[in-house]
Formats: sequence, structure tokens, C-alpha cells
Amino acid sequence: MNILLLGSGGREHALALKISQSRHCTNLFIAPGNAGTSQCGKNINIGVNDFEAIKKFALENNVEMIVVGPEEPLVKGVYDFFSHDKETKNIIVIGPSASGAQLEGSKAFSKKFMQRNNIPTAAYAEFTKENFEEGKKYIQQHKLPIVLKADGLAAGKGVIIAQTHEDALAAFEEMILHHQFGEASRKVVIEQYLDGIELSVFVLTNGRDYKIIGHAKDYKRIGEGDTGLNTGGMGCVSPLPFLTDDLMKKIETKIIQPTIDGLQKENIVYHGFVFFGLIKVKDEPFVIEYNCRMGDPETEVVIPRLKNDLVDLFLCLHNNTLANVVIYFDERACATLVAVSKGYPGEYEKGRLIQFDDSAVQQFGDSIIFHAGTKMSEGGNVVTNGGRVLAVTSFGKDIASAVQLSKIVLNNISFEGMYFRSDIGYEFKT
Repeated sequence: MNILLLGSGGREHALALKISQSRHCTNLFIAPGNAGTSQCGKNINIGVNDFEAIKKFALENNVEMIVVGPEEPLVKGVYDFFSHDKETKNIIVIGPSASGAQLEGSKAFSKKFMQRNNIPTAAYAEFTKENFEEGKKYIQQHKLPIVLKADGLAAGKGVIIAQTHEDALAAFEEMILHHQFGEASRKVVIEQYLDGIELSVFVLTNGRDYKIIGHAKDYKRIGEGDTGLNTGGMGCVSPLPFLTDDLMKKIETKIIQPTIDGLQKENIVYHGFVFFGLIKVKDEPFVIEYNCRMGDPETEVVIPRLKNDLVDLFLCLHNNTLANVVIYFDERACATLVAVSKGYPGEYEKGRLIQFDDSAVQQFGDSIIFHAGTKMSEGGNVVTNGGRVLAVTSFGKDIASAVQLSKIVLNNISFEGMYFRSDIGYEFKT
């Protein structure tokens, strides 16, 4: 079958590689893609939110399945657009409806959804410009630290953890009155701070049945030892030594199953991935956030560990046979290290030549180089085109050896100002 994948990051390169290996895949198109995805299929110069152009291309190229990588087109209703159009209603779209995507698109919606379905999460309140003064009083009386979240999509930057009431009030004012995150911060959710260890669990669901396809721990801070500014993700490891059978059972019974039951009970159409952003407080799991798609760079460890044919799983989802599927994993440890541009997550320059020592890189058969912020220059060279540029994923007998192999590969790649964290997985090193 002909398949169209929407997106251009490291997540999409990982998905593109896996989809291209499927026995079901005849032709793979990636819109718009990057320099790496061009090795898995054909890049198409169409934006992920240009639904009319996507429709035209899909009809002209007999596309039978559309896999949606990023969250924005999902929140904007790409599933609904195709499923409600008589010309495209038979195209399989992997992704939730716009109502389902509100689990990520609105923090307030997701918190209310969790309350309705008795899913453990932090206590919260929500505020807008209309009750701004009430919000200030709430902050002044709140236990420290205080978590403030822009309600809408803010490209992963809409969460602030304030250590003082003064900082919280300043952030609250910046969000509500000065529109720090634009439309996303017209409403702000203020949450109780939960102290524990974070992890992510990934599920594929048709809104009734589900399968867990992997889990990971992401490292958001730019600096070694989890210091400095938050980023989109500097690295990832899987599987997690602390994720015991008992903890996973709690996650399934207290969080995953009630979430899927809630979707069904509330008649929310959901045919895609659910990203459960969790925190383990002592021995109990709580939901920090939902995402309506795979994470990045989590996809770069989850998908390489997944042994199943991914398109086969998508077809089982569509045919309502997902319940019969058995998921198989590569049991080795897996680690991704992300190489970023100088200045990231602040301002950075694009167009820097990326040099690969191919003879050295090719020695490492247990590593995969995923492209994120890259593109082909007019001269045919691979150059930087984003803050997060490359993600190197490696397998090993344990997390420390997988991280070490990714570091060795990255030391054979260079571009001006390149930086990566060398301490990913530091708490799991033996």
C-alpha cells in the first residue's frame, strides 16, 4: 500500500524507517520530511497543516494510509477532515479525532477528563484574564514549588516550575497579560508539584482496545546533570530498570485502562497513539500530561525496540483486531543522544554543514542515526535546519554501554557548534 507520513523531525525519521521495512509498504511519502527520511521514501514539499494540499496529493498518488507524526495537525482536525470527506473517507488515518487530540491540545480539558474518570493526577485550578486577581491569590496561598502550564500547544515550552511565589506571580502575569505563549496561554493551569521520577508509556489504541508498544525516560534539560533550560528532549533511554511488573500493573489498571474506558464512554474517536507522561511518586504513578502522538526523542528508542511490523499494527487497529496482537520487544538496552545546534533552546543558526565520518560510523552496526533538524542543501550536502539536529540511537547489554556507543558515533559526526549531553541515563549506570 501507498503510505503518507506527516512530519519532519527525528520522530518521523524513526517512523519512516520502521514503516519502510513493513511488508505492507509499497511506496512511502513523507511530507515534508528531512534529509534522513529521504533515504526511507520520497519527501514531498507539503506542510503538515495544509489539509487541502495533502488531500490532493493523497488522491493523485493512491495513498491508502496517512500516519500523523506531530500534534498540531491532529489538534486542528486532520483526522476529521479526511474521515468526513467523501473522496478521502476510505483512507486510513492514524491519529485521533480533534476531540481526542484535546487530551494534548488543552491542559484544562485533559485535567477535567482525568477527574471525570478517576485517573490519578496532580491537584489543579485554571485561570484566565477574567479571574486573574483570583489566580494571584491562589498562587500566593499555594505550596512551593508551583507548576504553571499554558493551556494550549506551546511547542513544549509552556510549562514553568516556579520555586518562589514571586517567580510564580511573574510567570502568571507574563502568560495571561503579556501572552507569552500566544493563544496557548489565554488560559493557565496551576498545578500541585509532584516530586518523583518521570517516565513515559506509549500505547496504540482504537479507542476500545489498546497495546502498550514501549516506554522510556526522557531528559529535558540542556545541561549535564539535568541543569539549565528545558528543551524538546536531549536524550532517552529504554527499558527502565525501575519499571517493575508491579508498577506497570498499577499504570495499566489505574491510568491506561481508565483512559481508554473514558474515551469509549465519552464517545471520543481515537485511532492512534496515546503518550502517557507519568511520574512515579514513591510507588504510585500519576499522570503529568497526555500527548496525542508519539514523543520525540522517545520514538527513537521505542520504535527500534519494537519488533512487530508497525503497519501491521496500524491495520489491526483499523480492523478492530488489535486485541489479538502480541507485542514483541528487543530486550536489549537502548539509548538515544541528541546533537543540537549552538544556542539551542534559544536562538541558533541554520545551514551548518554536517560532516559524517562514514567509514567510522558504519563500523557500529548496533547504532542508527536519525535526522531531526536537517535538510539537503542545493549542493547536495546535509546541513542543519533546526535546534535538535540528529539523534543517535544505540543498543547495548545495559544502558551505560548503549549510551557509550551513541557517544562514540557522535564523536565521528561534526557540525559547527554541535553539542550533546554525555550523561544521558546517568542514574542507571552501574
